[in-house]
Amino acid sequence: MNIREIQDEIIRLKKENDICILAHSYVSRDVREVADYTGDSYKLSVLAKEVKQKTVLMCGVRFMAETVKILSPEKRVLLSNGIAGCPMAEQMSKDFIESVKKENPGYTVVAYVNTTALLKTVCDVCVTSSSAVQIVKNIDNKNIIFIPDCNLGAYVAKMVPEKNIKLLQGGCPIHASIDPKEAEAMRAAHPNAKMLVHPECVPAISLMADYAGSTAGILDYARKSDADEFIIGTEISIAEQLQYEFPDKKFYPLSMKLICPDMKATTLMDVYNAVRGKGGEEIELDDDVIVKARGCIDEMIRLGG
Repeated sequence: MNIREIQDEIIRLKKENDICILAHSYVSRDVREVADYTGDSYKLSVLAKEVKQKTVLMCGVRFMAETVKILSPEKRVLLSNGIAGCPMAEQMSKDFIESVKKENPGYTVVAYVNTTALLKTVCDVCVTSSSAVQIVKNIDNKNIIFIPDCNLGAYVAKMVPEKNIKLLQGGCPIHASIDPKEAEAMRAAHPNAKMLVHPECVPAISLMADYAGSTAGILDYARKSDADEFIIGTEISIAEQLQYEFPDKKFYPLSMKLICPDMKATTLMDVYNAVRGKGGEEIELDDDVIVKARGCIDEMIRLGG
């Protein structure tokens, strides 16, 4: 079969087997084309609660599928490719954060949604990259520990100077790998371009950007802007996606290093095998983990997520 035939068969099988396909904006275009919904991790998790299908197939990474299961425990949740993890989500353990909390009594632990279900069970509130500033402002505590991404945390600390924010060394190795000199070189090469970056990049890059924000925020900014050129400082699939949407404009990846191998692990054949019952990994979480992790997410919603 060719790609179009495989896509058509996926679309037929997902309807036949009552499956909703969710695809993160970073996965490949051929996978996004067969999805019912695309977007960032939290948007997809919330959408999963609302869909009528009893099975949800996540085309993304493990923590995203876990978040879907936490919010929709009654649904069957599949991860298209079981090896698709996230180095940032997995770099801090539950035991480590419990020890940090003991060393810092009275601090509120704020966890980026890009964390494992188990880690969320010992945190106080989750945030997304788009809601982090608002939620930290709304927390009724001056003292905050922000995990795991120190670059996003530094961005939040700059935006909310009235809080005492303690950062731990962690973050997205892909976004953090970009050197500010690369950003300066891209600015020089494209002086008329708007630079839009994810705050998982190092603070020096966020400071020189015209806009720093979530993947959804970057897409929204580019779609509404009158500018003709953009430097896109997040996973290169976003620059590609925007180029398809606006063929008369120019979109330059900030760096060719901005490729997430975990997001690219999911192939169209993974999706095909999952919808026909011959692939994918079912996400199963203990009831206790679901309840405790859900508390962290519910608090995010209460505070403005």
